[in-house]
Amino acid sequence: MRFLLAATAMAVVFGAGTAQAQDSALSGRVDRLEREMRAVQRKVFPGGAGQTVEPQITPETSTSVPGTPSGTPLIDLTQRVTAIEEQLRTLTGQVEQGQYRLRQLEDAFAAYKRGNDARIKGIEDRATANAALGGEDTTVPADTAGATIRPPAGGTRPTTPPPAAGTTPAAPKPGGTRAQQVAAIEKPNTGDPAEDGYAYGFRLWQAKLYPEARRELEAVATKYPTHRRASYAQNLLGRAYLDSGAPSLAAVAFYENYKKNPKGERAPDSLYYLAQALIKLKKPAAEVCKVYTELDQLYGDKLSIEMKTGVAEGRASQKCK
Repeated sequence: MRFLLAATAMAVVFGAGTAQAQDSALSGRVDRLEREMRAVQRKVFPGGAGQTVEPQITPETSTSVPGTPSGTPLIDLTQRVTAIEEQLRTLTGQVEQGQYRLRQLEDAFAAYKRGNDARIKGIEDRATANAALGGEDTTVPADTAGATIRPPAGGTRPTTPPPAAGTTPAAPKPGGTRAQQVAAIEKPNTGDPAEDGYAYGFRLWQAKLYPEARRELEAVATKYPTHRRASYAQNLLGRAYLDSGAPSLAAVAFYENYKKNPKGERAPDSLYYLAQALIKLKKPAAEVCKVYTELDQLYGDKLSIEMKTGVAEGRASQKCK
């Protein structure tokens, strides 16, 4: 009888020890998986609190007496471990998919940037070659005061564009080699380098020597940003790009003049010609209409009659509301 009681007690103790050992092992697995889960969550959600994924399986409060062998707590703990392992596998897969998609986006953007840079360089090269060969521009030049002269309807250019009232017509393009053409343009010397630089750049632009004109005009806008002629120079820089067949660079020059010097005398002109550049770039009509609307709202009372007419026709052609 005593032997039977001793054997029973040993079985109870051994069973309790086994249950405690199994429970301890599963608890260790749970703790390790939860640490790994938190590490993955920190990788996915670096923002911290409020963005982590809560586990779908939560531990239940056990009412069993410690040391008492029972199957239910072990089964529940096993299910909890299984659920956490499944969540960890799912989350790890999502992280890998996100990293793969990010690499794809980076590769696509790099390819787009390379293509866009090559396209812009090709446009610049063609424009430079066209200017060197004396190619015709596609817009009517402005008068010496910078007043706007709109291109005629139909896209054709008259042989001799009429100058605005009270202004001098554009100078004809000199003959000879490129160096002789540049040398034939007189560079003024009034003692005001900004004024002289703008006047010289304007004369080069009139003669359709666009690369040389751009260098002079950009130098004035960069060196003398607070001078009155800075607004003129930056606007005419955009015109030089536009006239030489580079509407992308022209749009950048026009936008910078308007954005950096909105009170400049040629800021309205830059907004107007920005719309023309966007049209040449075949941008959506909504973008062009937005520029026209901003031009009317900010400078409507300062626009010349010619420019107001051009804005009205531009809004009509783009079907602006």
